[in-house]
Amino acid sequence: MGITPRRSYFRPEGRFMMGETENRWLSMTEICQHLGVSRDTAIKWINKNNMPAHKIGRLWKFKISEVDEWVKSGGATEK
Repeated sequence: MGITPRRSYFRPEGRFMMGETENRWLSMTEICQHLGVSRDTAIKWINKNNMPAHKIGRLWKFKISEVDEWVKSGGATEK
């Protein structure tokens, strides 16, 4: 019996496959990869643009459906 590798949730180009991740909490690294932005940009959006995020202890967690809806509604635009 060997160790089963973790299942990858990314397509080769780095985008999520929606059916497998829409209910899963994403980490800061995963949401930054999904959006194509740096960690600093994501933190700025959380603090200044009300990007939907949940702080659990010292970690930020995200629901991809909430973040995608926020982006579609113009939340990521400069004010």
